[in-house]
Formats: sequence, C-alpha cells, structure tokens
Amino acid sequence: MPYKSNWVQLPRIVSIGEGVLDEVVSIVEELRLLGDPLLITTKTPGKIAGEKIIGDFEAKGYNPDLTLLVSEGMSEIDRVVDILEKEKFGFVIGIGGGKPIDIAKIASEKTNKEFISFPTVASHDGIASGRASIPDGENQHSMAAKPPVGIIADTKIMADVPWRLTSAGCADIISNFTAVKDWRLATAHGETGYSEYAAALSEMTAEILIKNVDLILEKSERSIAIVARALVSSGVAMSIAGSSRPASGGEHLFSHQLNRIEPNGDRLHGHQVGVGTILMEYLHSGESGGWKKIKETLEKLDCPTTAEELKVSPDSVIKSLTTAHKIRDRYTILKDGIGENEAKDIANKTGVI
Repeated sequence: MPYKSNWVQLPRIVSIGEGVLDEVVSIVEELRLLGDPLLITTKTPGKIAGEKIIGDFEAKGYNPDLTLLVSEGMSEIDRVVDILEKEKFGFVIGIGGGKPIDIAKIASEKTNKEFISFPTVASHDGIASGRASIPDGENQHSMAAKPPVGIIADTKIMADVPWRLTSAGCADIISNFTAVKDWRLATAHGETGYSEYAAALSEMTAEILIKNVDLILEKSERSIAIVARALVSSGVAMSIAGSSRPASGGEHLFSHQLNRIEPNGDRLHGHQVGVGTILMEYLHSGESGGWKKIKETLEKLDCPTTAEELKVSPDSVIKSLTTAHKIRDRYTILKDGIGENEAKDIANKTGVI
C-alpha cells in the first residue's frame, strides 16, 4: 500500500529559563512573524507578564493589544476570534495557565494565525500540544488546535506560584504511563493511528520526571525547568501522534467524570489525573504492578493520592470508576465499564478510599 503522508507541526523555538520574559520580542523577530500581536490572558498573568510584554513590543514600534478573558467556553473563543478578525492582528500570544493558552491556540487555528505559548505555571502539558480542552456545561471537549510556533517559559515567574500547581503538572506527566498502556491496548483492539515515536517520547518523559523527583523537590527554578521541559515533551508527543492519546487514557476519563459527578472548582486537573493513574495502573498490572511506585512518587510531590486528600467522597470515586468509560468513544483499560464491586476492591487495595 502507498505510504500516506502526515503533517506534523512542532515548535520552532523553545526558550525555558530565568528572565526569558525579556526575549519575547526577539523571539518573534527570529520567527519572522508579521503584524501586531494580540495577547490573551487573565488578570494575574496579565500583570505578571502581559504588561511587560506589551511595553517591550511598543518600544520596538509594534501596536500590540491585550484582552482579558471573561469566561472559558465556546462563546469566549468566538469573542476572541471576532477581535482577531476585525482588528487584523498578525499573531497570538497566550499567557497564563490552561484557559488562556487553550483559547489562544483554538482562536489562532480558526483565524489561521501563528500562536506563541507563554505559560506562567507548570501545571499542564497543553503548553506545547496541538490539543485544547474546552468546557461545555458539564462536559469537557478535547479539540484539535494549532500547536505553538514558539514556547517561552520564564522559570522565575513559574517558580513564584503555589507548589500545588507545579505538583499537578508533575502528576499530569506521570499519567503518561497509563495513557500509553491504554493506547497500546486500543491498538490491539483495532484502533489505528498508533505511533511508536510518540509513545516512546511520552513514556520517556514520565520516566525522566520520576528519576529527577529529588531535584524537583528542591522547588527551585531548576526544578521548574525540569517540569517545564517534561510538559513540553509531553505536548510534542501529542503533536507527533496527532491526538491526545500519548498523554490521555482512562485516568483522564476518570478525572473528567469526577468533575461531572462532584463539581468543585478548587481541585486541580493534574491531581485528579494522578489518582486516576494509580487506579488505572492497578487495572493494567494488578496488585504487584507499578501502582505503588506511582503512588509513592505522587506522595513525595505532595500530590493527593486518596479521595480524602482530593476532597471528594468515596462514593464519587466509585461512581467515576464505573461510569468513566461513557465519557468518550475511546478504548481504555476500563473497556465497557467495570462493576461496582470491582471498583470498590481496586479503590480499597490502592488506598484511594
């Protein structure tokens, strides 16, 4: 059969380190991006980084603008798209956490403009991927979007945030272990699109993070650089795969379902996924499998590993485990669902409840 070509767009420049906030205009010029930038952000990262970036662009003769997000759904994406189309901006810079970066990448996709990712927290692997997670009522939609042409991560800024945000990013990376296992399982059951390169990169990223956990626990700028590089690698794996498969399996389905069953704005996505990873690893490998190592690493990183620490009820954990397979048409270790008794047994043996 003839080989089918596959386009993969990856970041052309990745700058991670102290003080790279000062490099934004230089990186834009190196990338040869034309026109003026629209900065998309929220209040706090707008003050921490957005105002400085605006000033640097103005000093170089650009006419930048900044918009603060007021919501996080499709209506907000439409609002940003409208600004981009009416004002004729040349490119987009998303500054902050998951919400502004996801909205910036989708808006850039819809308007065919380049996108630069400027994360201010190391809490998610969306900073480098071609996927975006957008809420729609009780549901969370994973959407294809434009990967960043550049990633600028200032470790000085990222180190000056609550540790729980960084620990959530670590948990999100560790979940790659079970995500890749689910991907291979789905491939064995007839799903197409598996990539050895993307799977290997995703697993290696999680392995490197666990290997460097003691360095990460220094909670220094060097720690943040390790986590940020891992998040970039995880996002690149998704871009290579053309899907979120290398970093999203049953553990993410569990997290999404938990949000629906017991809504709570204070819980972090990565922490929920971490608990889901413990449960999915037990399902994959049994009592003697790698779930204990995963749980020990998460505990070292001050991540929740129990329902109580996650601030959810045991009943919500069980219900999420038994119904998460309904979230989307994606084959995982959860298959067509597991029974309540099995779910209780797994949650009890892993100490989640």
